[in-house]
Amino acid sequence: MTGATRAPRRVLVLCCPDWPAIPAAPVLGPVPALGPEPEQGPGPDARAFEQVVATVEEFCPKVEVLRPGTCAIGVRGPARYFGGESELARKIAAAVRKIGFSGQVGVADGLFAAELAARLGGPPGSAGLIVPQGGAPAFLAGQPVAELGIPELGYLLPRLGITTLGEFAALPAVEAANRFGTQGVLAHRLASGLDPRPLAPRPPSVDLSAAREFDPPVEQSEPVVFAAKSLADQMHARLAAGGLACVRVQVQVHSADGRQMTRFWRHDGLLSGLAVAERVRWQLDGWRPGRSADGEGPGPGAAAGGITLLRLIPDQLVRAVGRQLGLWGDAVVSDRVARAAVRVQAMLGHGAVTRPVLAGGRSPAEQVLLVPFGDAGVPERPADRPWPGSIPAPAPAAIYPVPLPARVTDDSGEAVSVTGRAQVSAPPAWISAAGVPARAITSWAGPWPLTERWWDPARARRQARFQLVTDDGSAWLAVVQDGRWLVEASYD
Repeated sequence: MTGATRAPRRVLVLCCPDWPAIPAAPVLGPVPALGPEPEQGPGPDARAFEQVVATVEEFCPKVEVLRPGTCAIGVRGPARYFGGESELARKIAAAVRKIGFSGQVGVADGLFAAELAARLGGPPGSAGLIVPQGGAPAFLAGQPVAELGIPELGYLLPRLGITTLGEFAALPAVEAANRFGTQGVLAHRLASGLDPRPLAPRPPSVDLSAAREFDPPVEQSEPVVFAAKSLADQMHARLAAGGLACVRVQVQVHSADGRQMTRFWRHDGLLSGLAVAERVRWQLDGWRPGRSADGEGPGPGAAAGGITLLRLIPDQLVRAVGRQLGLWGDAVVSDRVARAAVRVQAMLGHGAVTRPVLAGGRSPAEQVLLVPFGDAGVPERPADRPWPGSIPAPAPAAIYPVPLPARVTDDSGEAVSVTGRAQVSAPPAWISAAGVPARAITSWAGPWPLTERWWDPARARRQARFQLVTDDGSAWLAVVQDGRWLVEASYD
């Protein structure tokens, strides 16, 4: 049987709904740089997922981590030992619940169908969604084409009248290749229930791994993460010289106390150097002391005495098919920024470099979330939700971490006040903030009343907000709260 027609192996995928919904990288597309990758919201973090992975390792020693919150194992051996696929799924789900997390299990032919089955979940009270062997095409047939994870095809195919994976799989493979190119061919294989690409039939005759020793042992994770980027570039260069790429990387960490800690990371695309560095960071954070399941003592596999060796081993090799550059070339600015950010983090710490992430909220200060560079920033309040009562556009240019105390008066010098019915006592005429001499107000808008969390006395807030423009051309966002004027932000 050739690699192009080999049936997919049986795979079990565990998805934990406790983790925020992190958009997965496209199954067939290039891997984004370290900075823009989605990463982690206010829920459980990557370190906490190590508890789940360690639990799954009790059933199968080779656990492939797709991303924090999702991991996969091969089913064939464990299912025979634990009494079948359903019993294995039930035991894994029960073990994950025992350590305080919920998990949805999916079993199917191939990783794509198994992950989709895990996200959908089985009927209430079941061990999970088990797709019978050979039933992946029928299971996938009714799913929308958006499940392919390719925005271009997810937008184009419905416009052509193709809304489900079954309809796309019904097209001749040749037509999919002629119309949609390489992505269309691989997407057609996924929709048909096949693996995205065949694996290399034999392992290479040379060692393609990359390793770095640390003498003296390193206690902090930042230098190891920085070294991981360089090692990943070396590994990819060796693979490219042999016309190969890998969809799974084995990360080995040796500690000064003699322990060896191993984790598999999968990505059905090229794991870039920056993406590998980020996964090494997650792995080291998961093994950091003080992260045990009960919250006491060292976490599973925590390195003692520092790290002495980091080794990256390419696994599940595929033939490299290359990547077509854009007509006008590819932007390299994001990669340069990511390199610089990782270098600064290695020197000053992970939290030394942050990036803004848009969030939802009614005040400007709530609409920007700063997260460490390389971490996911999925806000608790999504920005794309409606937020009645938010300040109309344009957005302020500068937001003060601590609002500035201010005084706003009318023409007679009396302080302007706002009633409970949002009635202004007099038109604002003068404003002074933080001891600056008063400036004349030439135009103003408001008030926009805001009442939040009235059911929680400790967090309740009632405000009236104004936009004020002074005679020097400055514009301000001011609020009246508890009878006091505050300046929250300024406009350019």
